[in-house]
Amino acid sequence: MTEAKANATVAAVRGTSDLAVHMEGVNKWYGAFHALNNVNLEVSRGERIVICGPSGSGKSTLIRCINQLEVIQQGRIVVDNHDLTAGGKNVDLVRQETGMVFQSFNLFPHMTVLENCTLAPMKVRGISKVEAEKTARRFLERVRIPEQAEKYPAQLSGGQQQRVAIARALCMNPKIMLFDEPTSALDPEMVKEVLDTMIDLAKEGMTMLCVTHEMGFARQVADRVIFMDRGEILEMGPPDTFFDNPKNERLKNFLGQIS
Repeated sequence: MTEAKANATVAAVRGTSDLAVHMEGVNKWYGAFHALNNVNLEVSRGERIVICGPSGSGKSTLIRCINQLEVIQQGRIVVDNHDLTAGGKNVDLVRQETGMVFQSFNLFPHMTVLENCTLAPMKVRGISKVEAEKTARRFLERVRIPEQAEKYPAQLSGGQQQRVAIARALCMNPKIMLFDEPTSALDPEMVKEVLDTMIDLAKEGMTMLCVTHEMGFARQVADRVIFMDRGEILEMGPPDTFFDNPKNERLKNFLGQIS
């Protein structure tokens, strides 16, 4: 796509509404496997989206495409008015403004919690060490583990490590947060502390897209819940409608199984 066409695309999206994410006709294949099938989705700024569905339905692939950890073959994705289709600088800008928390914590084991949190702001944004540490301590306080700043990841519980991962993402002051099943690798007693941190973020108005099987979290936090299967968005709506009056038969079966 030429630069002129990319700019025209962004202008068109800006004209529709104030969107954080715009996905249009998105298709993604892994060989012959059709991972995302003509996905269309718009997410407004400050909106909280929970994505659920069976294993292999395309949930994680969808959110990984939003910061181009996965590259689509067809369609268009515009994030914070940056068209990923244009590639290059736009991808870098989107990644700077989009925080992501994975199933595994992906912390650097040879660095302290504080060093894990300050590395990206110093390297990517050019923030001084003093300012980066001040920001990191503020966000460690926000996720309720300020006392762990000088420890190494191996000295922390799984729940604490995941909260460090959230703090690390927040230290870049992202406009959008993506969560890819952030509690799936945790013991049951650690799940609540991570979900509580995410609930606090949601209450503060952060734009969030979260892949999770924690349906209680979806009911409490989501503005909309999305159900995916076989790479398609089959149903979406506010939590009350989604859970209490599902229309799609596959969604009904899915909710019946997880309940």
